[in-house]
Amino acid sequence: MTPVAIMGATLGLVCSLSFLNCRPARPKAEPVIEFTRIPEASAGSPDRLESIAGRVVGARPDARLVLYALSGVWWVQPLADRRFTAIQRDASWNNLTHPGTVYGALLVDSRYRPPLKLTVLPPKGGPILAVATVKGSRPHTHPPELQFSGYPWNVRQTSADGSGSSYDKRNAWVDNKGLLHLRISGKPGWWANAEVKLSRSLGYGSYRFAVGDVSHLEPATVFSIFTWDTQESASAMDIHISQWGQADDPNAQFEVQPWDVPANSVRFWAPSGLLTYRFKWEPGRVAFETLHASSSRREMADVAGHVFTSGIPHAGSERLGIAFYVYDHSPHPLKKESEMIVENFEFLP
Repeated sequence: MTPVAIMGATLGLVCSLSFLNCRPARPKAEPVIEFTRIPEASAGSPDRLESIAGRVVGARPDARLVLYALSGVWWVQPLADRRFTAIQRDASWNNLTHPGTVYGALLVDSRYRPPLKLTVLPPKGGPILAVATVKGSRPHTHPPELQFSGYPWNVRQTSADGSGSSYDKRNAWVDNKGLLHLRISGKPGWWANAEVKLSRSLGYGSYRFAVGDVSHLEPATVFSIFTWDTQESASAMDIHISQWGQADDPNAQFEVQPWDVPANSVRFWAPSGLLTYRFKWEPGRVAFETLHASSSRREMADVAGHVFTSGIPHAGSERLGIAFYVYDHSPHPLKKESEMIVENFEFLP
């Protein structure tokens, strides 16, 4: 065999053995923007802010989003001086937006400078890596409602107020085990809270709540079980799990209104683990208790208790509520999203 033939055979063998490595690389998948929380379709308003969220599949590390809402023209969101939305490590994103009939998102690189408003959204190309739009969800004509422990509960839904806080109906839900979840979502400066409230009065009787662990809560969060009189706003009773922004203070209290009367509030430490909060409400008297259950035998043991005999509201027009929200005046602002679980609720007249 001639040297040329030997060289040709050798090259053929090498290429055969390395065939798998010689195949052209598959083209990289294009990034995709998804919406997981869609605000209602509504006319634009400078005074309203709604939560919007989603995820990005296949985004480059330096990519970020620019959000727009369509109200006549496309307006950048949420504010003129906050034109970018970060993509988290888990590929999720969330922000606030003013209302619109359609919501848009642009995935862009560091070269893009978003205009304040646009007649049409730009197409993909150059610094714009992906474009997605979604129609606003249908407005609710009645308060959203969920079923928990055999009772119907209205779910609070409000736009952001001057502090940046709102109540989002998607932050309250019941899972397939029947547990009530209440969540604070968003980011520092723009939080969405959760609240559910019974649609009718239960009146005097014994109220019992099994509540999940509270040891993970930051000082700026408030978990509250309360009654609120729809005809007399100063008439209420509360169980608060909160340090009201003070990291060294006890994390729980029993309370009747007005709260600023010293005798109307008793503070204590709620320990970690599953806890039971209950109160027995009678004319002129309410007895609060907090108890804990062992994980094995679920034996009950006292944690705290107090009886109030002054300032007790009358039954008849009150509503029972459960809320999880941010204390806006905290010297230690909330840093991350949080969630609370209520395992069950029982009432005996």
